Amino acid sequence: MTAVAQLFVAGTAVAWDRLTPPPAPDAAELVPTYPFQRERYWIELPAQTRRDPVDEEFWAAVDRGDLGELAAVVGDEPASVLEAALPALSQWRQRTLEQSRTDSWRYRIHWLPAPDRPGARLPGTWLVVRPQTPVDVLPDLAERTVELSVDAATADRTTIAEQLAGVGDDVAGVISYLALDDSPHPDHPAMTTGLAATVALVQALGDAGVPAPLWCFTRSAVSTGPADRLCSPTQAQVWGLGRVVALEHPERWGGLVDLPVEIDARTPDRVRAAIREGGEDQLAVRETGTYVRRLGRIAGGAPVRPWRPRGTVLVTGGTGALGRQVARKLAAEGAERLVLTSRQGSAAPGAEELAAELAAQGVTVTIAACDVADRVALSDLIGEHSPTAVVHTAGVGRYTALADTTLDDFAAVITGKVQGAANLDVLLTGPDLEALVLFSSVAGVWGSGGQGAYAAANAYLDALAEQWRADGRPAVSIGWGPWDGGGMADGSTGEHLRRQGLRPMAVDPAVAAMARAVTEGVPAVAVADVDWERFAPTFTLRRRSALLGDLPEVTALGAPGPEPAADTVPLLAELAGRSPSEQDRELLRVIRTEVAEVLGHASPDAVDQSQAFRDAGFDSLTAIELRNRLGAVLGTSLPATVVFDHPTPRDLAGFLRGLLPGAESAGEQAYTELERVAALLAGSDPDNVTRARITMRLKAMLAGLTETVPKPDAEPAAGPDLGTDQEIFDFINNELGRS
Repeated sequence: MTAVAQLFVAGTAVAWDRLTPPPAPDAAELVPTYPFQRERYWIELPAQTRRDPVDEEFWAAVDRGDLGELAAVVGDEPASVLEAALPALSQWRQRTLEQSRTDSWRYRIHWLPAPDRPGARLPGTWLVVRPQTPVDVLPDLAERTVELSVDAATADRTTIAEQLAGVGDDVAGVISYLALDDSPHPDHPAMTTGLAATVALVQALGDAGVPAPLWCFTRSAVSTGPADRLCSPTQAQVWGLGRVVALEHPERWGGLVDLPVEIDARTPDRVRAAIREGGEDQLAVRETGTYVRRLGRIAGGAPVRPWRPRGTVLVTGGTGALGRQVARKLAAEGAERLVLTSRQGSAAPGAEELAAELAAQGVTVTIAACDVADRVALSDLIGEHSPTAVVHTAGVGRYTALADTTLDDFAAVITGKVQGAANLDVLLTGPDLEALVLFSSVAGVWGSGGQGAYAAANAYLDALAEQWRADGRPAVSIGWGPWDGGGMADGSTGEHLRRQGLRPMAVDPAVAAMARAVTEGVPAVAVADVDWERFAPTFTLRRRSALLGDLPEVTALGAPGPEPAADTVPLLAELAGRSPSEQDRELLRVIRTEVAEVLGHASPDAVDQSQAFRDAGFDSLTAIELRNRLGAVLGTSLPATVVFDHPTPRDLAGFLRGLLPGAESAGEQAYTELERVAALLAGSDPDNVTRARITMRLKAMLAGLTETVPKPDAEPAAGPDLGTDQEIFDFINNELGRS
């Protein structure tokens, strides 16, 4: 089955009905009746089983190399037999533990089919931004459209903002085709013209105060499976950028839609449906339907033969923090010759010491001064050394918010990774190449605030590896989390990553994961040690992420926990019997105490009960930390967004008082708030933009509610049937008093 699976991943059609037993008669009742039904049927992670104490003693003795204790556990076996077996047992044990450890770090992207439903035109007026170069624009997406033509090669945020000034205030959404111009930018050829223009558009929309959600369209920039070869890895840069926009500007981000190579009559309908449905912001429309992007674990399975380098291995950025770690491991694993590049060559810090260290292991080492973004210089180097494998680690990362970045800054991050990889793509044409290993980042897989350029560059690497594999060429892109001692995990950046839930990985198992990925056949993998309990709430604090929705660890976070016992929540029990004013005072005291702890204040007196948490210095990480601390004190779980939903300590105290025993239930509070909103809407006359935003927000709320509410046994006696988009809009129109 493993061999068949590898053939399937490589694109070979497999007659699965001949390999698997027929389903049970009632099996159809156990799966959703149509794709993407919300109820889950995925296998959950098994609970930890109780270990046999004898097994634990046995393996503890093996781990310590304690022959006497091992003999006592085993019993009758002669000591000579155990002594001969102990080294092999120890090595097997270490390999198994290491593989189990690295298995838990490994993820990949897969695509799920979405319901293929008809989509009516998008309501309101939509701004369509297109480059002046000819591109295919989908017809009839919205009821009304306003077109903005941009000279993508010369446009900047100022000129686009000036163009936006004449658009009007009633734009319900923005659709950008700028990414379709994938020609090299005239001043920064490592970037596409479309990417540069998209960055400028994101900035200009903010400068012009346009709150409408932005949808960026690409064409064949992603692959939904082995049979779907992507044609434009350069356009994938906009996908990396978009994932960061979603984190930095969630309130005005729509999503990413990848169009097929051949656009047919059904394409516009599917695009309209995808945007109207809501809840998904990374979609691919194909001739066979619409697909949504998901992150999932790579199954452990049987051990695979790891990559053993031979001949000459070229490591770009070989004297950098990651490159030197890779070089050491390649030398230990049998590489005969290593060619390490850096811009400074042997003058790079620590380069001569590294060369001496590797030479002492019997490896022939060349440290070359070569900018991999220079195609001529790289061509000469490859021609001289004829590498059998290349590990591309070169690249730099910077933290800069998109609103503050310049095109020069963006290009400085893009160039090393993207232009270097593009040059390797052209130059590595020989039949003796065993592997091209591209060092990518999780920033390109799921996004990272402040790393728009870095995410764009790494998304390109992932797409390039996908294209190579589809063409039968040996490439893999590895989206790394932070390495221990790899530069990223040092100092304040490392502390930030740890608090976010990204734990630094030890070098040896990380490189072992690389060796496994090379021979596994998956074109793009992510390798990261993620504490999902910490990472997911922070990552989704300001915007829900459907990308993570199928991970069992993330799903478990949304499951209700057990009710705390009375004797474990003395504060709640004590406050329940006090007056409302006393409850408020005590809750404020607790909140100010925990805020002081989180922000490092010497005393709770330094916390102003009326100051907004944002103004006090809270970000997504500290908001989650405060939520967790308050939940522990009160003995109850709190929403991830509780700090920003109730923006001051006094507001938060009022919310928490509603959670006390005997107080109005959360459901009753929600209904009361809905009644208040309904009254507010009935007495208002919003403009078209506000009305469209209210409409989309209500749809998103309804979608989230129907994910968790079971279908009732009987239909309600009264109330609107919100089964279709048109009925939803009609209902909202009536509530708003508009026709």
